[in-house]
Amino acid sequence: MRLIRYQTKTEGPRNGWLLDNRVGALEGNPFGEFRRLEANLPLETVTLLAPLTPSKIICVGRNYSAHAQEMEAKVPESPLIFLKPPTAVIAHGEAIVLPPQSQQVEHEGELVVVIGKRGRWIPAGEALNYVYGYTLGNDVTARDLQRRDGQWTRGKGFDTFCPLGPWVETDLNPADLILTCHVNGEMRQMASTHDMVFSVSQLIAFVSSVMTLEAGDIIMTGTPAGVGPLTAGDVVEVAIEGLGILRNPVIRPPGP
Repeated sequence: MRLIRYQTKTEGPRNGWLLDNRVGALEGNPFGEFRRLEANLPLETVTLLAPLTPSKIICVGRNYSAHAQEMEAKVPESPLIFLKPPTAVIAHGEAIVLPPQSQQVEHEGELVVVIGKRGRWIPAGEALNYVYGYTLGNDVTARDLQRRDGQWTRGKGFDTFCPLGPWVETDLNPADLILTCHVNGEMRQMASTHDMVFSVSQLIAFVSSVMTLEAGDIIMTGTPAGVGPLTAGDVVEVAIEGLGILRNPVIRPPGP
């Protein structure tokens, strides 16, 4: 099932579901008990919002060996995790805003795990029972600031630096999916999730040994090799088979 958040010209944000290219509302808690209403709205008549409002955005660094190599860094012996603020989240179609503090902003297309229920110290063998679904993400990074600071909060944390969407797919096997990232139609990244150093189950087990995971939290599972620059006027597209395409334009804010 594909789950969304959306709004119409007459109604504010609400949860919904997709049947082909038609939208139906959800009544209740999407992470608990809910009821699907009839899918009677054409998809083109609604505005898709970010499919989640996570309390935590947990990211994983260097989870593809080739990406670690292109960063001239070692593959970590255990998952290398960091956080993005929830204020970085934007939806499919919204603009990534290049901050004036950085001269080197780059894309990082990723598979994103959506947690479905609260958990702590989750065994790897039970981890997938805590997964609600999967979505697409772009861990946009101010690379020059990341390197300059030595820690990653500023370089990863600007507003608009976490595009998510366009929906959450609840029926997906994450083990061997082809991930691509295109900028202006040119392929920059392509890999299989099979190439991840640490699997989805291992990541959930590791993260939950550090912090309690809540329903709606997300884990961004790392990016493959091929990261590259974004400039104003670009359009970046992250695609994963079974999940569709996350597309965002890139702009520079008005100002002096």
